[in-house]
Amino acid sequence: MPTEPTENISGGPAGGARSDSFDRAENPATAERVIDRLGELYWEKTYGGQDAFVCLVRTILSQNTTDATSQPAHDALIERYEGPESDLARTLAAADHDELAETIAPAGLQHQKATSIIQAAERITEEFDNATEFDRFVRDTTTATVRETLLEFHGVGPKTADCVLLFAGGQSGVFPVDTHVHRIYRRLGVAPPDADHETVRESLEATIPPKKCGFGHTASIQFGREYCTARQPVCVDDPSACPLFDLCDRVGVETD
Repeated sequence: MPTEPTENISGGPAGGARSDSFDRAENPATAERVIDRLGELYWEKTYGGQDAFVCLVRTILSQNTTDATSQPAHDALIERYEGPESDLARTLAAADHDELAETIAPAGLQHQKATSIIQAAERITEEFDNATEFDRFVRDTTTATVRETLLEFHGVGPKTADCVLLFAGGQSGVFPVDTHVHRIYRRLGVAPPDADHETVRESLEATIPPKKCGFGHTASIQFGREYCTARQPVCVDDPSACPLFDLCDRVGVETD
């Protein structure tokens, strides 16, 4: 059985995930049937417990790039700025922009991301005083309030906000939509072909039981990497190679 790699936003087995199991619905909608099928491929789990500010920084670094480039940038940032006696939000609020940009250069768009990280750190220290209090806010406040607050941060969009809610806050019913999720659920026919990221998210969160959403997010990403790739999904050469073939409308998939 495939396992989730450690070099991604969820952190794999070490990222706060807890093994879980989900009941199979008797007559589920297609979206839930997809998640149940993915549960036969990957280890089912729930999330929560990551430090909220670290998670926010990690997700900003992951924007518009791959885990292979954002992970080294994250590791370099933590090595340079995190200390046992310091608060990371306060440290980054006072960081030199160019120095931070140089540190996170492997992630690309380093000047934009440095600005987003510093401004987020400044806002957190102003409104919550430190990273610990921000973490408490994310865990103890309603999903809608946390999401609304995060979306006011410079450089934070819906996917970034939802990742913080899921991986730090452990909020059920949150299904972050990245490029893989956006592609897969339009191909499946679960969401309209022209649906934007927010429309896909709303569709998934409305039809998938809240407990299954976090697992659905990470499992869908892994499925998109292994089977339903952007340019050459496995069904093009061999329909039987795709474990979701019988559930898929194959919208926009080009075949000979």
